Amino acid sequence: MKLKLIVSSLVFSSAFFSTAYATPFNGYIVKVKKGSNFFNQKSLSQFGSVSKVTNTSFGTFARLETNKGFTDKSFALMAKNSEIEYIEPNYIITLDKVAGGEEAPAPKDTNFKKQWGMKNDGKNGSIFSSGIAGEDINVLRAWNITKGNKAVKIAVIDTGVDYTHPELKDQIMVNEAELNGKPGVDDDGDGYIDDIYGYNFSAKTADPQDGHGHGTHCAGVIGASHNGAGVAGVMANVSILPIKFLSDEGSGETIDAIAAIDYGIKRGVNVMSNSWGGGEEEQSLKDAIQAATDAGIVFVAAAGNESANNDRTASFPANYPNVISVGSFTSAGAKSSFSNYGVKSVHVTAPGSNILSTYKRGGYTTMSGTSMATPHVAGVIGLLLSQEPNLTPAQVKERLISTSTKTSKLQTASLSGGRVDAFKALSNN
Repeated sequence: MKLKLIVSSLVFSSAFFSTAYATPFNGYIVKVKKGSNFFNQKSLSQFGSVSKVTNTSFGTFARLETNKGFTDKSFALMAKNSEIEYIEPNYIITLDKVAGGEEAPAPKDTNFKKQWGMKNDGKNGSIFSSGIAGEDINVLRAWNITKGNKAVKIAVIDTGVDYTHPELKDQIMVNEAELNGKPGVDDDGDGYIDDIYGYNFSAKTADPQDGHGHGTHCAGVIGASHNGAGVAGVMANVSILPIKFLSDEGSGETIDAIAAIDYGIKRGVNVMSNSWGGGEEEQSLKDAIQAATDAGIVFVAAAGNESANNDRTASFPANYPNVISVGSFTSAGAKSSFSNYGVKSVHVTAPGSNILSTYKRGGYTTMSGTSMATPHVAGVIGLLLSQEPNLTPAQVKERLISTSTKTSKLQTASLSGGRVDAFKALSNN
């Protein structure tokens, strides 16, 4: 399973705005220049009404609502306005449903033996086919070096996270200023009130609880507690920040994705795990990811589940610069049938088929998709930053690619030509 950003071609011309769309979108995103009074102009009413003004660290954006779409005349007037940088559709985002030397002791979590991506014994990968022992992320050897650090902060930008889950409640990044402050007051001055456990940009509330399950599953892959029950995450020690921009029905807006990324920047995360994507390029998301990179944040994204070659048909945000794009492999060490691939644009592969992890309302379930491969990589990056906290996003990307274990089955799946290897990444060999 992965989240899909549904878009159509963006052509910055009058013809674009007068086109009839099959792709769902909700108004337009307008980015204005710094210091602009554009939103106060009376002439704006001829285009539509403004809602959801979003002030970020990388610019001011707003949703311009219109029931009529843009005519050639209205676009010409908009294009002449010197106070805007660009305008583009505010697309709807929805779920794309697709079916150290020696190893450290395995965690005592009751279902760890079913987590083939962590430790593949050749029998635990799938009920449908046989796996191959050793086709995993080699994390038990990495755990002899480090099991993570609470100082490493990973944002799960998704459908939210069940922050009360027994496996996750001790791994959540808690905003102490808001926890110990006054209710209804922005105690830390970040523009968000009572955001103790993260934020919900879908509903505009301080409750990022996951009513869907997708985000909780991803969070568990990264950091389910090694507590002797259930499953175990790639990191035993981590601080996970739940950021919700997709509703419990699995849909959201681009402008909320932008706000979600900006929120992660403000909260000082080290890694952003993004199990959503697809479609064509959008400048606003590109700006947001660039701002995250400029802040030293590693941005990880799912390559996609269309069995497509991303070198030929780009998938976003996976194909943006400054992104680590992740494909999926099976317990047999082969590229997952659904996974997108590309020897230039997909950087690494990780376990993504039949992955057991945490689920909403304290549960557990198995899911498949590059969505599941992505948090495996985010967790490996978290281990790496626990040991080498001063690595830049570019250095992290190069390390993951160069230390992946090359295999004949995955040589055409990604730039790395193999599967991500936690031990090799930490030992840099």
